Amino acid sequence: MNKILKLSFGLLAIGNCALAQFPGINLPKVKQVGFKTDTFNIKQYNAKGDGITLNTKSINDAITACSTKGGGVVLVQGGVWLTGPIDLKSNVNLHLDRDAVLLFTKDFDQYPIVEGTYEGLPAGRCKSPISGKDLQNIAITGSGIIDGNGDAWRMVKKDKLSENQWQDKVNSGGVLSADKKTWYPTQKSFNGSQATDPGVLKDGRTIKDFEVYKDFLRPNLVVLNNCKKVLLEGVTFQNSPAWNLHPFLCADVTLRAVTVKNPWYAQNGDGIDLESSTNALIENSTFDVGDDGICIKSGRDEAGRKLGKPTENVIVRNCVVYHAHGGFVIGSEMSGGAKNIFVYNCSFLGTDVGLRFKTARGRGGVVENIYVTNINMKDIGAEAILFDMYYMAKDPVVLAGEKREAPKVEALPVTEATPKFTDFHVSNIVCNGAATALFIRGLPEMNISGIYLNNLVIKAKKGVVCTEATGVYIKNLQLITEETNPVISIDNSQSINLDNITYNANSNLLFRVSGSKTENVAVSNTSTAAVKNKVEFKDGATAKSITIK
Repeated sequence: MNKILKLSFGLLAIGNCALAQFPGINLPKVKQVGFKTDTFNIKQYNAKGDGITLNTKSINDAITACSTKGGGVVLVQGGVWLTGPIDLKSNVNLHLDRDAVLLFTKDFDQYPIVEGTYEGLPAGRCKSPISGKDLQNIAITGSGIIDGNGDAWRMVKKDKLSENQWQDKVNSGGVLSADKKTWYPTQKSFNGSQATDPGVLKDGRTIKDFEVYKDFLRPNLVVLNNCKKVLLEGVTFQNSPAWNLHPFLCADVTLRAVTVKNPWYAQNGDGIDLESSTNALIENSTFDVGDDGICIKSGRDEAGRKLGKPTENVIVRNCVVYHAHGGFVIGSEMSGGAKNIFVYNCSFLGTDVGLRFKTARGRGGVVENIYVTNINMKDIGAEAILFDMYYMAKDPVVLAGEKREAPKVEALPVTEATPKFTDFHVSNIVCNGAATALFIRGLPEMNISGIYLNNLVIKAKKGVVCTEATGVYIKNLQLITEETNPVISIDNSQSINLDNITYNANSNLLFRVSGSKTENVAVSNTSTAAVKNKVEFKDGATAKSITIK
């Protein structure tokens, strides 16, 4: 028990103190859990770790007994514990020993459709393997493995598998799409792919209406709804049917020293989606997943704006993200807003995008007061740093043979559905390898604004692309790029300040300045002696648009 008590109680709360990384700024305070010493071993409730016996009732009975008697530790010892959905209870620490595997059954009948949310909208989904609602003081700790058996649920694109892997899928049964490029595990799963807004609770729909494509409504592995004081520590969470970890409307969430894994081809296989939650700490954890790694969300479109609950006061530190669509991500479901987010001392190795801030028209919401520093990146498939208000729900890296058209640029009226990105502070970034160093793309009616970038060294194929932005301040940027025509592109943007920019000697073109709205571009402490051409003007931009001192 002493080991378990140390896990539960030996935790330092994050106080209101300023760190050297963010001078003058007090970081959020995250309250921590605490548990009684009483232990409830699931074996005492007739659970068997033989990988065959279905232990759903035994495990839930142990959790209920623990909570009813004032709380404590529910102990999962070594073994393979096959189970259906588990319901957490207040004041319970579900603890897995090192050699314990909590394995969720492939029997879809064990997962009824329940009301919840998915991708920011009210939705019917299959019940999550682990869930809790309106709870206080809960934890999942230890060093064991929680496996969601996600391969049984997931559809898979042929382009994401080797030929042998694809043939294994096809030979296992299931259903192919009409173009033979996507495999679905069951007919119901395929039916859902053909439905309009499958699972979304609107227009008088009820969860009974979704039974015809139930298998398509893949559950998130762990869903915590409106819970206070949450700890996830030490455990490996893997193989989720959809998202892996989903705290929603929670407060005081700590994620510490966990490992989160999914196959790289796992569609919607996010690591953690922290949604509409307040006061959170994500630290010393490792992610290797099929979609976004560490992601901040707050609802989608009108539903998210109506809820109006931002994700705020969040610390992310000392984490490593391997494969993921984005290392650290905000959006695209951010309609309730996001603010006061602090990210530091993290490494992104092989992610599609490093820092990924995404939204789209229709979302609304304000993302502001974002602070990121001391980030190391390597082998980034697309952009090292991305701000994009034209999110199109596609993989960041274009697949072989895939063609994508640039979005049509037109100014629309500003409404409550117009999103806003402002006040981002990004510093001390090192990236060895990316397709594009920095990509900023705002809307004509709502420019991305207040972007402060300082001390960046980025090796990439392409340099900087800045479109429809106002108030971008880049200082001490070293670019090593393969393409040098141009190194930096600025389009329809205002008040762009570039200070101490270094780049490849003998580059073909330093700046391409375009658009009749581009003005007040100021360049200082930047040598132009070695470049073949300093500036090219296009589409209404003139020499008055830029000043090089």
